[in-house]
Amino acid sequence: MTFNSTHPRKMLYASLLAAVLAAPGIGFAAEKPYADPVKPALPASTFQWDMSRTALVVIDPQIDFMSPKGAGWPVFGESVTEQHLVPNLGRLFTAFKKAGATVAISPHYYYPHDHKWEFEGPAETVQHKLGLFDRKGALTLDGFRNSGADFMPEFKPVIEDGKTIVASPHKLYGPQSNDLMLQLRKQRIDKIVLAGMASNLCVESHLREFLERGFEVVVVRDAVAGPKLPDGDGYGSALVNFRYIANGLVTTDEVVQKLEGR
Repeated sequence: MTFNSTHPRKMLYASLLAAVLAAPGIGFAAEKPYADPVKPALPASTFQWDMSRTALVVIDPQIDFMSPKGAGWPVFGESVTEQHLVPNLGRLFTAFKKAGATVAISPHYYYPHDHKWEFEGPAETVQHKLGLFDRKGALTLDGFRNSGADFMPEFKPVIEDGKTIVASPHKLYGPQSNDLMLQLRKQRIDKIVLAGMASNLCVESHLREFLERGFEVVVVRDAVAGPKLPDGDGYGSALVNFRYIANGLVTTDEVVQKLEGR
């Protein structure tokens, strides 16, 4: 199998990132660093569950983000592991499918012409240098299977069941450049259970756009993960914003129990 991280330059860049993260004084370890406040000042969620109008939306369930074999593992792997992201997403997929509810994927792909952009933000530059989500072209699947851009093997039976909505790719962080919202509106969906990668980038951007367009959105806090670099803990920063702006912040257990009627 060929993964994006096998290119010598990409391997060197990934190795340098890993070395920086392993340097003394760089880390985010703390006792329950992501615990909710004991006495929150913000009001409790008023989200009302109605599965006929609700979809599970998973952002970027792809090898480059979620697998130790992926190009982004030096940046995202610690958070993916801490949150038990892959098994939690698996439980969500299974629960939604058993409930007969809508499941949608918003993937991330880069084609050769995307590498010719005249300007980029820092995270874009990192993604392009690592070769995250690279495909050989928009009109070909040559080399796609089992590449870093492909879906995690654990999720393929669900994603490729012929019933899951797989939107066109988003390019930066939000769904403004793909057809995800159109597909959801066509299913009369206006409530979203949001999960996937990366917490402070694509997940938060999808959250904000959904809210601005009149959707209700709850974020599954242990089914998202983010980058960890000396520049900041992406998961921790997103968690604060989720508390402030999402219609609810829930756990995988809570969602599964709700779908099972418990």
